[in-house]
Parts: sequence; structure tokens; C-alpha cells
Amino acid sequence: MDNFKTTLQEILKNKKTLVIIGVIVVALLGILLLFSIFSKPASSSGNGTENSESELSAEELLALQRAEMISNAERLAASYDYDAAIALIQDWEGYAEDEELSAKITDYETQKAACVRIDPTKVTHIFYHSLVVDPERCFNPDDYQGRGNYEWMTTISEFNKITQEMYDRGYVIVGIHDLYRYETDENGNKIMVENDIYLPEGKKAFVLSFDDLSYYHSYDNYGYASKLVLDENGKVINEYIDAEGNVHYGAYDYVPILDAFIEEHPDASYRGAKATVALTGYNGILGYRSDDSYYLENTDLNRDKRQWLEAHPEFDLETERAEAKKIADAMKANGWTFASHTWGHLSVGTKSLESLKADNERWQRNVASIVGETNVIIFAHGTDLGNWGAYSETNEKYNYFASEGFEIFCNVDSSPDYRVYFGDTYLRMGRRNLDGIRFYYNITGQQDNLSDLFDVNEVIDPARPPYEEFLD
Repeated sequence: MDNFKTTLQEILKNKKTLVIIGVIVVALLGILLLFSIFSKPASSSGNGTENSESELSAEELLALQRAEMISNAERLAASYDYDAAIALIQDWEGYAEDEELSAKITDYETQKAACVRIDPTKVTHIFYHSLVVDPERCFNPDDYQGRGNYEWMTTISEFNKITQEMYDRGYVIVGIHDLYRYETDENGNKIMVENDIYLPEGKKAFVLSFDDLSYYHSYDNYGYASKLVLDENGKVINEYIDAEGNVHYGAYDYVPILDAFIEEHPDASYRGAKATVALTGYNGILGYRSDDSYYLENTDLNRDKRQWLEAHPEFDLETERAEAKKIADAMKANGWTFASHTWGHLSVGTKSLESLKADNERWQRNVASIVGETNVIIFAHGTDLGNWGAYSETNEKYNYFASEGFEIFCNVDSSPDYRVYFGDTYLRMGRRNLDGIRFYYNITGQQDNLSDLFDVNEVIDPARPPYEEFLD
């Protein structure tokens, strides 16, 4: 025994031996740990979560699918599509014998019966431009663009407050194409007539649109988002470059912001409608330089385009178009629609017919080829093709656009009075701009054309400088 103690003491005094023993112990523990990990069933998640669907019994899987179906039906009903909600439940095998599912159908039928028809001629139409992320950079009284930004633009904070207040007042977004349907008259002609839209009593329908979602070169360094991109889940978000040149990704403009709001409040939208986006083409669309005027050999390039091309020697037109199409397709799948804003942001009331034809050909070639065909044209600069009411049969500009497939024509009038006119083959709609100049006129008491929508004093962004610095 004494010999053993002596030997052990000698070993412990030998540091080298202790190191070897420690390595052996650690190795043995590692082997045991690996054995414990790999000895678990291959199908186990190993993270403490519930078993995967492959491990569920048939009964459990059926219950999971049923719960998902009910959730989808509830969302459809919340967006006033009661028929689709009922049809979804009726597709479930055995729904008639299922007390909960039968009760759901009865509830949806009751909600539908309580709805009242919305008069399509009494629907207001509001619009914005791209939202301001950084008011300090955007609103600059010392240059033309900065002053224009102040008049024409709305900040993210203002947009969020307006959206929330209109929602609280019972406003519901309807798609512009929800306002009408086609019928055939006694002569076999297709005519446009008022559609039937039903909402719960107290709800008010409105159409929403946005202009100029191109992220123009003139927006650079003024505190706007720079483009739309897809995140890892295929959702549309923004790229934003801050004042220090750092690149951020997230909700920095109205597309992801409105998507998120309606995801949280499905009753803010009639059947999933979002808004109509009016696009020019001369700087490309959606933040992509997708226009054929960006060819390097083009000698008609303006300074902005030349500078952009010099900074992007890797530019490839087809790649830009392909990326823009991914964004457009994702937006359309999520309830957004597109309209022409003319390729060159033209004033249709003052331009010649020949120039409008040439411009529309460029729009069809560079924009419609990416976003798809549309029957909506939203006029820039607030002009129109003629006086309010019926377009004259001899109106050459109207006849041309009608021959090109346009059936919905929108101008700007800022009036709270409803400006909706149905012709036999077209719809005309006035729009109300929600921006700095409109806020100014209402705050100063010169106009009262926003109070039916929201309290302008409650929504003004504190970061917006005093009006006296810009509108003297």
C-alpha cells in the first residue's frame, strides 16, 4: 500500500504526466458526448421543439391541417370575402357533420347578410409618392429638389399615422378594379358598369395609389430608399443607404410598410387589395435601371445617367430587367397592381398626340414588358385628356389611349367631393394628394379637404421643418 502511495505521489509531481492524463480524460468525455448525440433517432429535431409532421400520427396531422384551414378561412372573412371563406370550409371533407365548421359557415353568412352596398361613385381616391426616411436630408430649403421634396412628399411617420387614423375611422382599401364589372348590352357590346361591393355598415371604401416608384437619380442622397429587393422569404423590402453610406434592408417605403399593416389588420383591405403603383420608365422602375436608354452607346444620355453608368461598369440591362420583374411579380401576387404614368412623366394635356404615341411606345417596351399589361393610366402633373365628364368622341388623345387598351383614367384634383365618372367603356377618377403642400393649406386654414380622412395636426411629423422656411 505504501508503495502504491509513493508511486501515485511521484506521478502527481510529474506535470507532464498530468497533462497526458488530462488529454485522455477530455478525449473520453468527447467520445461519450458524440455517442450521445448520434445515438438519438435521426428524425428527432434535437432542439426541444415539437416533433416534425413526419412523426405526427395521421390524426394529429389532420388536426393540424384543419386548424390551418380555419385560420385561412378566418382571414378571408376578415377581409370581407365571405364566399371564399365559406367555400374553403366546404372543401373540408365532413364539414357538414362538424359542429365547429358548420358554426363558422353560419357566422360568415350572417356577417355577409349584414353588409351594405358601397356606391362606387362615392369612393374617394388618395395617393402618395415615395416616403421620406430621413427628413433632415430630404427637406432642404436651399435647393430646388429639397424644396420640392417638402411640397410633394410624405414621411414614413406621417404615412403610418394617416394609415392608422383612416383605419380607426373605418376606411377600407378597395382595388380600383373592384369598382366596376363588364356586362353585355342589347347590341352585344361590352360595357362597363358599377360593381357591387359590400362592406359592414359604417365602413368606407377608398382607392389608394402611389406615383413614381422608380427611385429616380434625383432622389439620391435625399434620404429615400434606393430600391426594392426580396428578402430570404421572398417578401418585398427596401434597400436604404444612410447618410454615412451604410446599406440597410427593411421597411423603408410604402410597399413593405403597407404589406405589414394589412398582414396585421386584414380588415383594412377588401379581399386583399393593396394599391395601384403608377410607373414612369425613363430611370427604370422599382430602383432598377431597366430602361433601354441606359445603353452605353446611347449618345442621348443625360448627366445623371452618364454618371450612374460610370459608377456601375458592370451594368447589364437584361439583369436589371430580370431583377425588376421578380419584384413586380411578387407585388402582383400580394395584391398590388400597376399603371402607366407615361414613360417620361408627361403632361398629357399639353403634349401633342405624336409625342404621346412615341412616349407610350417606350412605356410599353420598357415597363409593360416587365410588370405586365394594364388598363390604367394615371396622369402626371395633374393634367387630363379633357374636361370632366364624358370624353368627346372626337378626342384624339383619348381615342388613342383607348385603342391601346386603357380604360381607367385618373387625374389629380385634391377635392374631397367624389370625382368618379362611368362612361360605357371607361372609368374616370380624381385623386387627392396627401403631401406637404396639402398639409400646409389645411394647417393654415386656406383649405379644408383632409378632415374627412384624418386630423392633419395630429399626423404632421415633428421632424418636418416649419413651413415658413419653404413656402414663403
